[in-house]
Amino acid sequence: MSAQEKHCTMDRRRFLKLSGILGIGFATGGLLPISESVAFNRKLYKVTKTRQGMGTFVSITVMHSSKAEAEEAIGGAFEKIGCLTSLLDRYRSDSPVGILNKEGQLGDMPPDMARVVARSLYFHKLSHGAFDITVQPLVDLCKHHFEAYKRPPSEGDLDKVLRLVDASAVTFNGRLIRFEKEGMGITLDGIAKGYIIDQAAEFIKHRGIEHILINAGGDIRAAGGKKNGMPWKVGIQNPDKAGPYLDIVKMNNGAIATSGNYEIYFDEEKLYHHIVNPRTGLSPRQSDSVTVMASNVMDADALSTAVFVLEPDAGRRFIEGIAGSACLILGRDKRRIASRGWPC
Repeated sequence: MSAQEKHCTMDRRRFLKLSGILGIGFATGGLLPISESVAFNRKLYKVTKTRQGMGTFVSITVMHSSKAEAEEAIGGAFEKIGCLTSLLDRYRSDSPVGILNKEGQLGDMPPDMARVVARSLYFHKLSHGAFDITVQPLVDLCKHHFEAYKRPPSEGDLDKVLRLVDASAVTFNGRLIRFEKEGMGITLDGIAKGYIIDQAAEFIKHRGIEHILINAGGDIRAAGGKKNGMPWKVGIQNPDKAGPYLDIVKMNNGAIATSGNYEIYFDEEKLYHHIVNPRTGLSPRQSDSVTVMASNVMDADALSTAVFVLEPDAGRRFIEGIAGSACLILGRDKRRIASRGWPC
């Protein structure tokens, strides 16, 4: 049995507690239906099922001519999600990521992990270091200090850990990965959820279902629209959750991911949260949320993290240089910045 197959069979009910991007979106939280099957019209059934996973609620909606086939495909997609979350979970000491972080190297990497790592290193170069999976020691340091001492780490503590944050010190050849500095660690939290959603969508597509919408805590994958060219509608929620949606986007195909300081934070002022600047070790404070549209959720996930780290105008320019991508940024000053290509 391969390492990937082994982790697919292990405790499918245990899901990855991603401390990376949870984002926001339509109908999140307790309002999500657990299960719904209705006749959308004479030819299609609309089937929606929701389960908890990846630190949030995952809702899968499909439209298909066969209710039974739709339900079977959704069930299989949730199994796929469980398999991949176990595989990419850094909190499990027996997962490939857990083993890598403990031993500093990993051979014969499972293909899914290899694809995520390769894309992560690509975005590290593309963003000039704004996206960096080696920030794991920084996230753990900040979390530990707030849990143990109710305060952020000192400058000296940050400096000691910052030397370990360097994705260029990761040797990776597609199968083997090794850290060049003792004490390094990776977190795939800023990209893995997107990859998992993409794979769930592909699983459903391969079963002949065209109309798909997956919402995992605001990370969205859409395919096929509803029917007859009708798009899915996705609301970009205001970070304060009390105000109106920042925008409502119509989508037939594509993906959306949101990064923000409001879902996972360590202090009441939300100055210290799960996203950290790899260069300074501090949480970025210039934006409240960043939403990115791309062709797939994995890319949108990584790009939204990178833009959140950058200054808003620099982030907008960065996204405008990437074909097929667009972004909406809400600054800390409540200034709304939309890139070219954002569907205003």
